[in-house]
Amino acid sequence: MLRSNKIILTCAVTGNAPFNPNHPAFPVTPKEIAASCVEAADAGAAVVHIHVRDPETTEGSRDPNLFKEVVDRYRDSGREALVNLTGGLGGFFKPDPENEGQALPESDVASLDERMEHLELCRPDIASLDINTSNQQEGPEEFVYLNTTRTLRGMAKRYLEAGIKPELEVFSAGDILFGKQLMAEDLIAGPAMFQFVLGVKWQDPATTLGMVYLRDMLPQGAVWGALGIGREEMPVVAQTALLGGNIRVGLEDNLYARKGVFATNGELVTQARSIVENMGYEIATPAETREILSIG
Repeated sequence: MLRSNKIILTCAVTGNAPFNPNHPAFPVTPKEIAASCVEAADAGAAVVHIHVRDPETTEGSRDPNLFKEVVDRYRDSGREALVNLTGGLGGFFKPDPENEGQALPESDVASLDERMEHLELCRPDIASLDINTSNQQEGPEEFVYLNTTRTLRGMAKRYLEAGIKPELEVFSAGDILFGKQLMAEDLIAGPAMFQFVLGVKWQDPATTLGMVYLRDMLPQGAVWGALGIGREEMPVVAQTALLGGNIRVGLEDNLYARKGVFATNGELVTQARSIVENMGYEIATPAETREILSIG
């Protein structure tokens, strides 16, 4: 594993899942999402991870034009934090309970071209590549997060051709094995970048032993980080720093600054930065992040 004396801090500003409508400032429109990226960058985030939402319904969207507007607005701000777009959309499969071989209408399983359209349009520095298929649950809604090895290989190849750094999001140990396979097939340019997603229901829990197990499976030379969902967000920040990884916070993962108090992205970045700096670590600048990840 590649270790740096600097910690990369990513802010995931809005996410795709349903959110508490009582939040007074959750970013939904392209203008709001871009402004939240600026807020996170000004607070010290070196990377901003971006989803978009339908401004009318507030639901997550994969409309390439919405991504383009957010990215253009953010880049026009002159901030240097790297742009990281989601690549995880289009893998939502909700089977018909009467016939599980058929998808319910709310399913969204997209083709390779559809999943790549916003990425090839916007050319981000980084994009997530969720190398995972699993049962998942968000609130009362159960679904299958569907990413076939064929689609993932195709996406990795297109990332490579477009010069986009893949952030290999892993939800369980087997995902790391497939990440290694992508590397063996020369579909990932080094250093490989892994992100542990911890605390998702039915996936790897946000425990120290689990994090150590995943970390010790990583290939030599990998850069890694972790995130915790909900109330696990800040404990995972501290534990990840201690174990030599990079960190992620943001409203995609957690809505609260403390129990019962809604947060902004800037507040979550400031809180995470304070934790790691008080532990004696330094937050990487965007320029240092580019060097660590070998991004031009």
